[in-house]
Amino acid sequence: MTGQAGPASLRSGSHRWAAALLGALLPALLMLSATGADAAGARAADAKPVVTLSKQQAGKGGDITVKGSGWRPNTLLMMLICGQSTPDRGVIGGTNSCANAEGRAVTTGTEGDFSKKMPIAEPPAPCPCVVHVATVTGEQATADAVFVVAGHPVAALPKESEGGRLAVLATTRLEGDSGILTWFGAPPSRQLVFTVGNLGSAPVKDPVFRIGTSHGVFAPQWEERQWRGTIESGRKAQIKLPVELTAGAHGDYQVSLKYGSKVLAEQPWGVGRPWGVTLFWILLCVVVPAAVFRIGMAIVDKVRPRTSRTPVRAGRHHHPQLADVTARLPKLRRAPAPAESPAAAPTTTAALPWFTPDSAPSENRPTTKGHS
Repeated sequence: MTGQAGPASLRSGSHRWAAALLGALLPALLMLSATGADAAGARAADAKPVVTLSKQQAGKGGDITVKGSGWRPNTLLMMLICGQSTPDRGVIGGTNSCANAEGRAVTTGTEGDFSKKMPIAEPPAPCPCVVHVATVTGEQATADAVFVVAGHPVAALPKESEGGRLAVLATTRLEGDSGILTWFGAPPSRQLVFTVGNLGSAPVKDPVFRIGTSHGVFAPQWEERQWRGTIESGRKAQIKLPVELTAGAHGDYQVSLKYGSKVLAEQPWGVGRPWGVTLFWILLCVVVPAAVFRIGMAIVDKVRPRTSRTPVRAGRHHHPQLADVTARLPKLRRAPAPAESPAAAPTTTAALPWFTPDSAPSENRPTTKGHS
């Protein structure tokens, strides 16, 4: 007999088909969602911060309003007016080309935007000038806006070598040792040694590198270092650049090497604690109180009244000292010991009762015994 499929069997079969179809479509749905998330993250990463100014030109003594968008939320930024700079080439002279004293700090909002006034100052380098905005902590991000400082000198930018492209060919390293002064808080210094090759078609003459040092979550503090020499196309060269930290620095640091807008290498640097400073403060906390105590005791002994040093013998409320009491006690005589010789006996002895000084027998006085 051939059984016929009932409603229950049809429902179970449809459920199996639905489960199989869902199992086949689930990986595709997961891949689509992951692709969408990656695309959103890529769009967020590609979004560059933007800076706009309320004025494009102004003279020293005034102020402008700087607005920005596209920054990370709740990020601390530094705003500077820099000379010898363009948005395309960046700040060529580094922060040495900026009016650092008149810079301003601002924190972005939850949407990554900000708005703040800053005074107009003349940078130490000639124009072209920009308003340079950079992050202080976290991942490095910068943005520049063209600005003309009225009345400030203008000079042409240094020529940029065309066709030259440098790349690090070997592992970087730090050379040098810390001296005895570093143990007492002197600035630690090293030499960053690396080998670069010119992968471009034109030689690179006197390249300018940027050395950045960072500690913990803080962004690197960049300083420019120029290497004197020419690297021909297809050639390589070993370069040594000085690196120095602030006085008393200790802990884990990161040294970054940058050429143009590209970070070429990063090198960790562990700096020991300056224990000499700690030892100095410990000795200072021990020696100074002891010296103050000795000086204080000497002063007290010097200014103390002289009458208080000797006992007062007269006065109504005078309390006799122990030495005075013992001096008034009668002298006690000690009897000579039996074993002592007559020569050691006291010279003053009591007279016997049956003798008088005149009747005492003497060796030179004759006796009357036997005479009538």
